[in-house]
Amino acid sequence: MQSDRPVFVIGCPRSGTTMLQLMLHAHPRIAVPPETRFMISAYQRRLHFGDFTAPVCRREFAEWLVGRRQSRFHVLGLDAAEVTREIVDGPGTLGSALGIVLRAYAARFGKPRWGDKRPSYFQNVDVLLRLFPDAQFVHLIRDGRDCVASLKEMPWHTGTVHSSVSVWAEAVDFSRSRAPRLPAGSYHELRYEDLTRDPETQLRGLCAFLGEDFDPVMCEPKRVAGIAVPGHKTWHARTHGEVTTARSGSWRDRLEPWEVSLCESVLGDRLEGLGYELSGAAKASRTQLLAYERTATMRRLARTKRAALDRLVRLREPNPVAARLTSAQLRLAGLPGPEDERVLAGRGASPSSPPSPEDGLTG
Repeated sequence: MQSDRPVFVIGCPRSGTTMLQLMLHAHPRIAVPPETRFMISAYQRRLHFGDFTAPVCRREFAEWLVGRRQSRFHVLGLDAAEVTREIVDGPGTLGSALGIVLRAYAARFGKPRWGDKRPSYFQNVDVLLRLFPDAQFVHLIRDGRDCVASLKEMPWHTGTVHSSVSVWAEAVDFSRSRAPRLPAGSYHELRYEDLTRDPETQLRGLCAFLGEDFDPVMCEPKRVAGIAVPGHKTWHARTHGEVTTARSGSWRDRLEPWEVSLCESVLGDRLEGLGYELSGAAKASRTQLLAYERTATMRRLARTKRAALDRLVRLREPNPVAARLTSAQLRLAGLPGPEDERVLAGRGASPSSPPSPEDGLTG
């Protein structure tokens, strides 16, 4: 049986996640849309919408999502009224409502499986697992010095070099500490440099993890760049060309000496642990190291505050948030999936009857 599990692409910004998004979108069974901004904001506002078992609450949520320009629902090319109707008629959980939107996007391309990509999702893996407990995560890692160099050039990036270094460190620390504790079969990691050097080998490994057959068209993401990358995002212009290693190591020409020193002083152990060779730059100055520590500390405190607030909000949730759309999600909720209903029907039981232990649905 082919998988219907959601797929999330995560990583530090400017680590090649858009290229990987396109590679996945090129697969004949998987659709990954342009970046939207409703997943985490919807979760953070969940109490505002009330009890999702009530259709009126689901309608309020749907109208908020499709009508709010900041959500970027418009980039999906979906009919707002139809999506609203599906959410109102769907299962009464927040995860189900969100999943319905992305499932509709996949259906637009005749595909049965959806994914989503925002680099910052690595900071929200626990939230995504609450919403989609059967989710799979694909973490793309790139040389931190190249990420920092690229972020410097982005018109939308308002942070400093110190914050860019901190974000890359957080992404790598996630892979070291949190990823090993994720459910088995839910986390896959690959390096940007390996993916661009030998796309087929890396994508075959990724497809094996996802439970999908490899398709050679995945090695040509430019074929779908016009669909999944908005034209105004000129910083993604290279996704319209061939997969290339040309940008690997470009930090040597793009970073100032003091920036290289900061990267290697702070990230050196992490870089070497991932197979990246250090340049031997001088140690960063005390001033720069202190500036980095202040930035990293502020970011850490902000994460701690968000986590504490989320724990309090969870105590007030009127109903579960987990999606009930895929076979695995239904099993985890103790509900029969489509194939289980066929088994029950064959035994003369009602599809709505509680599953028995021998049906294998109690785990």
